[in-house]
Amino acid sequence: MEELESRQTQILNRITQLELSLLPPSTDEQPSATVARLSAALVAGGVKDFSFKRVSSDYYDWSLEARRDVLGAASIHHLCKSIVLVNTQAASDITDCSDRQNSKYYVVVVQYTARFSADTVKNFLYTLNNGKIPKKRFNLRLAPEEISHELTGFEHNGVTCVGMKTDIPVILDEAIVKLQPDFFWLGGGEIDLKLGIRTSEFINFTKPFIVNCSGS
Repeated sequence: MEELESRQTQILNRITQLELSLLPPSTDEQPSATVARLSAALVAGGVKDFSFKRVSSDYYDWSLEARRDVLGAASIHHLCKSIVLVNTQAASDITDCSDRQNSKYYVVVVQYTARFSADTVKNFLYTLNNGKIPKKRFNLRLAPEEISHELTGFEHNGVTCVGMKTDIPVILDEAIVKLQPDFFWLGGGEIDLKLGIRTSEFINFTKPFIVNCSGS
């Protein structure tokens, strides 16, 4: 019975959002300061194919299929997230992001449908540094929310790789690069704001390390 009620609620949420998405945009609605700031940064960085979409406050209670529909994403695999990782075993003199190859922090972009592998990133960074840094010096863990917010300026579920307070090196999962069509969605700087962007332009803008760091 509870499962049926949950399913009915999901269907109603989906119908409501589909109806809202069909409404014509308000001509007097002004973009938020976040949209304006991030749009300016993207345009300045040569990005042309991107879009911001405001979603419901209960967006994260929805199924991936409902999120896909309201965003107009090509599939649930095109729904991605940015997570801030901290290297808890970095040497004591590694405290910031000044060295892309051996940073204290990284932002990893992965699909919601994928299983992120921290060990794969660990091995990648070890190889990236030509084995000069012992493997034991790489231990990637999810950064505490307060640290993530301090570094990026964005709240949990609103983290994006655009306009971060700190220039944190980006790691893009290779699976996202292979998506067709090559336009994916991720956080847009606010909890209820999402950013859709052309993959090739995202790569040119963020200059990420492209790593096979997940499984389905």
